[in-house]
Amino acid sequence: MLTKLFEYFASFNLASTNISETANKFVSSITTNLGPSIVNIIVALAILLLGLFFAAIVAVNARSLLKRIRLDDRIAGKFRSNSNQLEIFKLEKWIPIGLFSIIFGISLIACLETLKLRQFTKPINVLLKNISSYLPNLLGAAILLFLAWLIAKTVKFAAARSLNLLRVDELVNSQIGDSTQQNQLSLSNAIPRALYWFIFLFFLPIILDALGLQSTLEPVQKLLQEFLLYLPNILGAVLIGFFGWILATTIRNIISSFLTAVGANQLGTKFGMSAAEKGSLSWLGGTFAYVLFLVITAISVLTKLDIAAVSTPAINMFTQIFTVLPQIITATVIIFIGYLVGKYVGELITNLLTGINFNNLPFWLGLPTQSSELQNNPVNQTPSEIIGIMARIGIILFATVTALDILNLTALTAIAQVIIVIFGSVIVGLLVLAIGLYFANLAFNLIITSGLSQARILAQTARVTIIAFVSTMALQQIGIATDIVNLAFSLSLGAIAVSIALAIGLGTREIAGQLVREWLGKVTGNR
Repeated sequence: MLTKLFEYFASFNLASTNISETANKFVSSITTNLGPSIVNIIVALAILLLGLFFAAIVAVNARSLLKRIRLDDRIAGKFRSNSNQLEIFKLEKWIPIGLFSIIFGISLIACLETLKLRQFTKPINVLLKNISSYLPNLLGAAILLFLAWLIAKTVKFAAARSLNLLRVDELVNSQIGDSTQQNQLSLSNAIPRALYWFIFLFFLPIILDALGLQSTLEPVQKLLQEFLLYLPNILGAVLIGFFGWILATTIRNIISSFLTAVGANQLGTKFGMSAAEKGSLSWLGGTFAYVLFLVITAISVLTKLDIAAVSTPAINMFTQIFTVLPQIITATVIIFIGYLVGKYVGELITNLLTGINFNNLPFWLGLPTQSSELQNNPVNQTPSEIIGIMARIGIILFATVTALDILNLTALTAIAQVIIVIFGSVIVGLLVLAIGLYFANLAFNLIITSGLSQARILAQTARVTIIAFVSTMALQQIGIATDIVNLAFSLSLGAIAVSIALAIGLGTREIAGQLVREWLGKVTGNR
């Protein structure tokens, strides 16, 4: 159009004197060449303004509608997050902006088409063609997503309703025995949520197929296929674990109640066990049965899961435990019976020795008696009680050796046998020492009452000699450095003998000289 105008001006004869004719030609040329373009420009501007006006109306109404239904508040409540974290998800702001942009963009494209500026509209038309061709896929995926959401929502509601009607949470928490609100399980919330997301997972391959995302669809389909093939094992393991746990808890309660009813807790308090609910004999028995059934359940669960890397070593471990378990129970029963027998035998020996005044043993042995304050102190043990405790320890040691032998713990059995031998040697050594102290005290009293001169010195000498002798015998019986003890005793006895010989020799030197002179005088006179 502009080219034609330039050509017209070039051919225009300015030398013409007919001004009016020239003006008419100029106006006619402009009207002919610019008339259609002006109409197109006016129509394009009208389309652009109408599109802008319509886009603004749609955006305002959309924002008003979204604010009325409180979409942002619903999303924030759904994700339980604060407003700062959901700032990019302000749908009440971005949806109206998106609608405005789409409508205005369509108006702009129509405006450019009206102006016949196809160098700008061609790539946009190609983009819109691709989008329009892909739009059915998006619509189908959206419908499938909505259908998945609807089914998941329905299943979640039905599952939660059913679990609440069955009072599953109350049943499970009552079996656990935890009354605190914070630690209670909520299966009526966890199971519906799991079903909700499982349905979305089931619809995921279908949605990806609708979108035509084949490269993403293949691994997802493979994963879902493997998951569905393994799902029966998971469900079976979950059911086995759940019912096994319910059974174990029920058996624990039954055994605990039975032991409480037969008075097992009172028996346990006699052996130092707690009288409270936790720590009592009935609680211990119930807990043992509970753990035993849980182990059996764990073996069944691992077998059902069929995960070789985990189940094989775990099953082998549990199998070894069950193989050794009868021996452990037998050994425990033997030690417990040994403890009971030792307790009653110790009390019997204590009562018998107390009846024969065995508590006067320190007096019989000539040991110094305790003061009245120490006698009134309940911490001190009487000789009868000490003998009873030693008898109890001996019986428990024999029971321990038997239990260790049942468990095939050779090294510990040998150590326990050595301890028993040492314990017996110590008892024999103490018995020898006690007998020696008794005879030392008896010799001391006999010499004191004999009326001899220097009787106390002789009595003390006899007592010390006997005590040294029996102490050596006791240490030798115990086995504490036998050679050193024998050498020390021999040296001490030799030193005492030499001392006595020197004392007698030096003290009787004058008497011996006088006797020798008398003997010599008699011999000389006889001659």
